[in-house]
Amino acid sequence: MNMIVLAQEGEHAVNPLLPHLVEIILSLIVFGLLYFAVRKWVVPNFEKTFAERTKAIEGGLNAAETKQAEADKRLEELNQQLSEARHEAARIREDAREQGAAIVAEMRDQAQAESTRIVEHAHTQIEAERQQAVTSLRAEVGTLATSLAGRIVGESLDDDARQSRVVERFLADLETQEQQPASGNGAPR
Repeated sequence: MNMIVLAQEGEHAVNPLLPHLVEIILSLIVFGLLYFAVRKWVVPNFEKTFAERTKAIEGGLNAAETKQAEADKRLEELNQQLSEARHEAARIREDAREQGAAIVAEMRDQAQAESTRIVEHAHTQIEAERQQAVTSLRAEVGTLATSLAGRIVGESLDDDARQSRVVERFLADLETQEQQPASGNGAPR
């Protein structure tokens, strides 16, 4: 019997797979209210947040592009300054080389002038000492010659004037003999 009752009820019964009409209407009303609430309050907040984030991202990208452009410009300026500094350093090195060469040439000229002055001074000093030696030798030779001549002649030659004339004549004869060329046999005249 149970089965028969079930079979009869199944003919008038509602399909369990389909919801009741009241549930469908109530679900539509709740869904509409929920849709309205989300559209009214949640979506504008999402849109506002999305717009703010988009604006922040675009601002960040613009700022990054600006910073990149400034960095590129600054890099170009630095490269130009570096190039100018290299050229300036090369110019300074060349100037220093030229100045160094000029200083070396000047010092060489000064050293040459100093060397010439020292040599001339030495020649002058040697000449003065030679003259002094010649004078001293003449005086000594004259004294010795007059003393020797006095012994040989047997007469005193103490008279200064006579002594001076004899010494001068003797030395003049010696100088002329030194200046004359040697004879054919190699002996002086």
